[in-house]
Amino acid sequence: MPSSVQPAQHTNVPSPVTIQSPMPIQPIAPQLANENLQVYIRRRKRQELEHESQSTCGQYIDSNSSLPEENIGEDRAGEVLIPSIDDSTLPIALRKGVRRCTDHPIGNYVTYEGLSPSYRAFATSLDDTQVPNTIQEAFKISEWKKAVQDEIDALEKNGTWTITNLPIGKRLVGCKWIFTIKYKADGSIERFKARLVARGFTQSYGIDYHETFAPVAKLNTIRILLSLAVNQDWCLQQLDIKNAFLNGDLEEEVYMEIPPGFEESMAKNQVCKLQKSLYDLKQSPRAWFDRFTKAVLKLGYKQGQADHTLFVKKSHAGKMAILIVYVDDIILSGNDMEELQNLKKYLSEEFEVKDLGNLKYFLGMEVARSRKEIVVSQRKYILDLLKETGMLGCKPIDTPMDSQKKLGIEKESTPVDRGRYQRLVGRLIYLSHTRPDIGFAVSAVSQFMHSPTKEHMEAVYRILRYLKMTLGKGLFFRKTENRDTEVYSDADWVGNTIDRQSTSGYCSFVWGNLVTWRSKKQSVVARSSAEAEYRALAQGICEGIWIKRVLSELGQTSSSPILMMCDNQAAISIAKNLVHHDRTKHVEIDRRFITEKVTSETVKLNYVPTKHQTADILTKALPRPNFEDLTCKLGLYDIYSPA
Repeated sequence: MPSSVQPAQHTNVPSPVTIQSPMPIQPIAPQLANENLQVYIRRRKRQELEHESQSTCGQYIDSNSSLPEENIGEDRAGEVLIPSIDDSTLPIALRKGVRRCTDHPIGNYVTYEGLSPSYRAFATSLDDTQVPNTIQEAFKISEWKKAVQDEIDALEKNGTWTITNLPIGKRLVGCKWIFTIKYKADGSIERFKARLVARGFTQSYGIDYHETFAPVAKLNTIRILLSLAVNQDWCLQQLDIKNAFLNGDLEEEVYMEIPPGFEESMAKNQVCKLQKSLYDLKQSPRAWFDRFTKAVLKLGYKQGQADHTLFVKKSHAGKMAILIVYVDDIILSGNDMEELQNLKKYLSEEFEVKDLGNLKYFLGMEVARSRKEIVVSQRKYILDLLKETGMLGCKPIDTPMDSQKKLGIEKESTPVDRGRYQRLVGRLIYLSHTRPDIGFAVSAVSQFMHSPTKEHMEAVYRILRYLKMTLGKGLFFRKTENRDTEVYSDADWVGNTIDRQSTSGYCSFVWGNLVTWRSKKQSVVARSSAEAEYRALAQGICEGIWIKRVLSELGQTSSSPILMMCDNQAAISIAKNLVHHDRTKHVEIDRRFITEKVTSETVKLNYVPTKHQTADILTKALPRPNFEDLTCKLGLYDIYSPA
């Protein structure tokens, strides 16, 4: 008998256990082999084997083996199988016995009975109620038919259109119905909503629309207002205008087709001539803002020039009433409570207004106020973002970006879904309005919107992991004795590895509270660190001048200069000394601008050491100790963290 024989190779299961021995070993009795070894085989083949008289079982037979059936059970010289092998020393696939999993029915963990009553009601309403896709489907259901009729009645009561014949040469704008269901907090149905919207894409510029731009409140202005309110104990209240776009007056002649479902009740060639704006018309935002502006100015308010959505009224007693509007969301502030009540009453007569009381939730930002502090965060927004991206259970991390790695473009990188990447970065950009600690990281990942790769997506996921660790962190506004406007500016010279452009960063403080910040790549390549710092300094001064203008419109005039904090001595020397040579002539405009502001004492330049430069967090990725130190200096605070 040969000393060893290689077992047949099978594709699905490992080969039977064999040993190579220089000495012949006595074969095992068939009865003993049958008692100790389990044959893994299909039932049909097992039944065939039971009728065979030959012995020598004891080898693992693959059901897909190419070995012919008549050879099964025959002795093969040199192959010896050992029956008494400890199962724990063998791979799982070769262990004895038939393996099976313990039964864990999913019904023991996820059942309808395990849902709360509110979720049951919500699930039941979703199953029973369908949202129609067409007006014909809506008319077949009484609730939707009533919702459509209510919308038509409201539009006619508002004087949105008049019925007329279509003039020769005029174009028609289409319209359609949008259906949705409004739910209560417990999941039950609040109401069935039907809205008629215009097909604005069928409009033509110069024919049925002209200007479309409408300003919205700058979030920087809102933060300045919050800093003043907490320091001067001003009230902060919120209003909401219902169906705001339906209140705008149209200046152009716009003809719209009869709403779908009501054509039969009208004569042929009859159309709707719009008197007021309708949702999805191109000029609707501008028409609404013009209408609102005229109404507020009529009451004696003055419109701001630094921010056109800011309206201020000063009384003879020195008190103030302030209004700022973001589309249809309004913030009221000031110390003239009588005037604010008159304003509410007046707006309620002009529009359909909902008084939301004290400012608590505005544009996705949560506002918490005590007697001496205000905290603005976006905790709910972050939780929703983590849930949508499947990152709610991710492992948190303590910095938003790796300080040892810089993003670039690698030729061998794997591309990712560009649409998903752009959506995630867009969500993070909006989140950065209350989270300056992610300002640089978001600015870095937003530079690869056109062709993101796996490396860039991992950088986005790292930001989400950092947000998971700091859910409740937000801007902290406190009452202080400081009445200065301070701006910190910094630059990371040639920090971009792709085009070697520098990154500018600045952050501004009004009365001790952070109100504005920015992280942006410079548009040109700087030849020296002084040049990069000089350009960042010019941007910071422009921001400081705008802030002083807003403060002046809010009645907070001050003769004190803007305090500019810079950590580059060369940039400060160029600004203070009238030097002109080959190294500065290409930044001549910035040099003259800064010199003019320093000479007129509008700006005062101060040197600050790099370790105390708050804007450093906006120019580069920092190690954890530096990052946490500057985060505290920015004034970020987590009211949800344990005391």
